[in-house]
Amino acid sequence: MSESLNERLRLIRFRRKHERSTFREELRVVPKWIFWTCLILCVLGLAVGLAINLHNFQRGGPVFPGDDSIPHDPLLSCLGLSALIILGAFLLFAILAMLGYVYGDAKRRGMNALLWTLLVLILSPAYLLIGLIIYLLVREPLPNQCPQCAAAVSARFNFCPNCKYNLHPACARCQCEVSDSDKFCPYCAAELTHAPKTSSDLVSRANQQA
Repeated sequence: MSESLNERLRLIRFRRKHERSTFREELRVVPKWIFWTCLILCVLGLAVGLAINLHNFQRGGPVFPGDDSIPHDPLLSCLGLSALIILGAFLLFAILAMLGYVYGDAKRRGMNALLWTLLVLILSPAYLLIGLIIYLLVREPLPNQCPQCAAAVSARFNFCPNCKYNLHPACARCQCEVSDSDKFCPYCAAELTHAPKTSSDLVSRANQQA
């Protein structure tokens, strides 16, 4: 149990250290068809709702908000109905965008996209955003590049399967994980010896700094 927790905490620290994406970049994970679908539904809802509401004003039928005991102003009634339709469209977009993000993000992280999307969907009606919060906490880090050969590697790998580069160097004295740029162990002050870097490693570091 403790080993599993330590591994999960290590992955969370790895994700926080290497993933610096902005909200706009994360929003690109949501499929564009969700936005356009909600926009079209909103326009159709406004057109149909306002047309029916104005028709009922002329014919004396029920109008928004439906309380016949008070006099209704056509302009205020249409504005209120429009606000309600837009709010409904926004809520629909928020739910679909959340599910679309979870599906796309889980897929690019090598997780079971359908299972996580269903889990978030099931938990959302009763517990609001608890499903999304759970997913954001336990999701796998994005695949990154090996510093030596630039091959795609998982954050769970200890060695690169392509060049056998040590992805998680540790101190030889205390076995604590250290950074490949450390000269001395921050835990026991032992001198560290790292594997030599190749030209691809220098290019990768230059791109990260840029």
